[in-house]
Amino acid sequence: MSLVKRKKLDSKKSGKPQSKHSILNNNNYEKVFKESIENPESFWASIGTLITWAKPWKKVLDNSREPFTKWYVGGEINACYNAVDRHVEAGHGSRVALIYDSPGTGVSRKITYLELQEKVSKLAGVLARYGVQKGDRVLIYMPLIPETVMAMLAVARLGAIHSVVFGGFAATELSTRIMHAEPKVIIAASCGVEPNKVLNYISELNHAINMSIHKPHKCVIFQRKSIFIADLDPDRDIDWEEAIQNVESAPCVPVEANEPLYILYTSGTTGEPKGVQRPVGGHLATLAFTMKTLYAMGPNDVWWSTSDFGWVVGHSYMCYGPLVYGITSIIYEGKPTTTPDPSSYYRIISEYKVNAMFTVPTVLRILKEVDPEAKFGAEYDISSLRQVWVAGEHMDMSAKIWAEKIFKVPVINHWWQTETGSAISGTCVGLINPCNDSKLTTGLPFPGYNVQVLLRDGSLADVNELGRIVVKLPLPPGTLTTLYKADDRFYKTYFTKYSGFYDSMDAGYKDEDGLVYVTARADDIINVAGHRLSTLAIENIVLSHPDVCNACVVSVPDKIKNEVPLCMFVMKEDAILNEYMIAQEIISMVREHMGAVASFRLAVGVKALPTTRSGKICRKSIADLARNKLKKIPSTVLDSSVYKEIEETLRKLGFCSP
Repeated sequence: MSLVKRKKLDSKKSGKPQSKHSILNNNNYEKVFKESIENPESFWASIGTLITWAKPWKKVLDNSREPFTKWYVGGEINACYNAVDRHVEAGHGSRVALIYDSPGTGVSRKITYLELQEKVSKLAGVLARYGVQKGDRVLIYMPLIPETVMAMLAVARLGAIHSVVFGGFAATELSTRIMHAEPKVIIAASCGVEPNKVLNYISELNHAINMSIHKPHKCVIFQRKSIFIADLDPDRDIDWEEAIQNVESAPCVPVEANEPLYILYTSGTTGEPKGVQRPVGGHLATLAFTMKTLYAMGPNDVWWSTSDFGWVVGHSYMCYGPLVYGITSIIYEGKPTTTPDPSSYYRIISEYKVNAMFTVPTVLRILKEVDPEAKFGAEYDISSLRQVWVAGEHMDMSAKIWAEKIFKVPVINHWWQTETGSAISGTCVGLINPCNDSKLTTGLPFPGYNVQVLLRDGSLADVNELGRIVVKLPLPPGTLTTLYKADDRFYKTYFTKYSGFYDSMDAGYKDEDGLVYVTARADDIINVAGHRLSTLAIENIVLSHPDVCNACVVSVPDKIKNEVPLCMFVMKEDAILNEYMIAQEIISMVREHMGAVASFRLAVGVKALPTTRSGKICRKSIADLARNKLKKIPSTVLDSSVYKEIEETLRKLGFCSP
């Protein structure tokens, strides 16, 4: 019996609201949002009842050291218990927790909550045997396989802290994170799988450990025996499968609600690592609330997030969100169009009766480009699907319209960040909303987020006026509580520019209905002779051109106007016009929509743009390259070779001079 089981909370003794008029029974967005802002303590006390506590909290909110805000103070909880054990104890052990689909290896598996409990508790036993306990760090370096979830949950089961590193990172980046997190144990897989190649994770791990000052006590290695068996270090490495054969299952260890669940290093880290530290109690409560209120998932629904475990979406909505909520989460180890063809997404939806899909706009653009009429999806019944959710990057109208036509469901844009761990704004499908999702909005502020738009002088922006998007403090539960080993950096980065507010570092505006529009990172606002323009607004126009499949707009220096926009676009393979003609039409389109004030006269075609593995275009690196300021290609870039053509193109235009 687990520790959490023995200490299972009697909700009537916790001081939690038991009234039938609880905010959880209210389905009106305006009332729910108002309550969250005006009475945050009673509101979040109600939300806290969505999860199971080993010990009741003594105080809902402690904001005495703002912005180091604490929620559910004194409450004790275990993430693994909430994601696994409580569902088994409730009689749902036979429910499918994870569906794994790997077209590259030909493997598909369904893992029930009971099976997940057995495997996770055994792995936790292995970690405990090698000294992992409450508060220790464990680094996880694994691909898109169910064992990655098991590793995360096993660490959490012991009250330890996991730090998942994206499996595509090479040794240098991995070493940086090892040195900063100082893990007692590292859990890794023998390899990852990409189309037409196998990635040797252990060689990268060995190299990273050799470079690192800090050395882990042990490494637990999951051998993907049907693909690649790595040579293990007999003094350091432990074979996962062998180790779990003769070990006792470990119980759940409750931790205080504000203790960290994990450390997640943000992409593109250079210099001193930036590790977002997530509190366990508030995060689990908020995730359960979003699954119910934002995404409107039912108890028997199937959820599919197409992210990776190395990114925040993988933490929140491949692992903890759906599992804490007790539904089925899909893990797809494949690509949108090349494993083996563009039918993959339609097949997954049809075969597993997916009810909601969470992806990035780039996926939709790729599908649209490769299979615009969705011929590869014609044979599949995707009628189970209710919504497609997108976040993480700019959503253009042409891709949204195409996807809604093909999938025959709403494509809903919402906005959140690694720092927040869940949505700052979105359309709450589980509530009755006062206005409709329109155009490219990211929706209304999610309950708990007092979103405002400020100008440079700190004054409130007018309706539809572009400014810096901020959130009035305190931040709701589940957001980052600090940066690991860097309290001062945490404060200076997010809270000094606008006193009393969290600085999102995103630019945008709110319309007359209160809908939020995120137009760019603050760095992507171009100041053309005193006129502030959003690069993404220009991109949206460019992407509406029928011969363009991808594009980005960055600022480049100008002697007269300080800076002007430059567009780099990728032509469709079956483009009717040539590059010159497309460029001229793009220039005309932008000037027609935005006027001469945009000073838009530079548009050039390239074969490819630098993107991260999660699909984001690395705009800042191009702008830096144009100014000779690019010191290092971001580690998250999928194909660094594209910079060679981009550099040549910039030089032809008079930038990036040697």
